[in-house]
Amino acid sequence: MLWINRESETGSSLHRQHQFEVGDRVETCNHCIGTVVRVDCDEIGIFIVARLDILPGEFAYDPWDLEKIL
Repeated sequence: MLWINRESETGSSLHRQHQFEVGDRVETCNHCIGTVVRVDCDEIGIFIVARLDILPGEFAYDPWDLEKIL
């Protein structure tokens, strides 16, 4: 797993962490479509929990691995 120094991020990348809300439709980095069910934080940083349309269960993603769709 690649470790990212989140303290050196720019203002625009920090904004990306906060752009997701519960209920948003998203596409993952591997082109799966789903819905945000939770935005949470741990000792490493913010992560997004999404329920994908094609798979049962919920999956956690870094904000950089998701794109909001309309």
